[in-house]
Amino acid sequence: MSRLVLSLIGLCLVFVNPEFPLDPKPSATFALDSAAGLDAVNAKAEAVTYRGRRAVHLVPMPGQENADGDMLALIAGPDFKDGTIEVEVAGSPRAGAPADARGFVGVAFRVQSQGNKAEFFYLRPTNARSDDQLRRNHSTQYISSPEFPWERLRKESPGVYESYVDLDPGAWTRMKIVVSGTKAQLYVNGADEPCLVVNDLKHGDIHGRIALWAHTTTDAYFSNLQVK
Repeated sequence: MSRLVLSLIGLCLVFVNPEFPLDPKPSATFALDSAAGLDAVNAKAEAVTYRGRRAVHLVPMPGQENADGDMLALIAGPDFKDGTIEVEVAGSPRAGAPADARGFVGVAFRVQSQGNKAEFFYLRPTNARSDDQLRRNHSTQYISSPEFPWERLRKESPGVYESYVDLDPGAWTRMKIVVSGTKAQLYVNGADEPCLVVNDLKHGDIHGRIALWAHTTTDAYFSNLQVK
């Protein structure tokens, strides 16, 4: 068999063999054992040891500890459109926080304009084991900034963009977010089934950065981010 024929056969194998994908999907891993490469917005990102592991700690700016605001740490990673985001988070109300603080902590994705336009999944850890069932049903949340905060979504579509999942405030909790087009699913602590399904991401089929997110009243930690 001629070298030309062998070369042609080899090229065919590359195009049909799944072991040689034409469009390999990029992936990235961030240990989050330092604050290097993080672009903090309305917060300070610092490297600490929390519950036996190195992590990134988001700290509000001076004077904003109990304000009603967002803390973001934008990742210097690949532009994200579709795929999977996995990260371990820990959140609980900051000491001295208002009584309605819940330990809000999560992830922003497809972030644009330094966080002014983004999709979010986040947790409310102290809701999960409340004696009030309605509060339990508000343990997870999807929002879309700036037009669809939780208040609007809860008023216009009660129960659609939030759900119950068991959480332990301050404990390491694994979040997995699977995004495809205008759909996204949230999985918590290795569950086989999502605890929250969103079929109409409000910004549509866009792309952008990934960011760690927490409310300013939250003592928030992040570790082991993987993007696929």
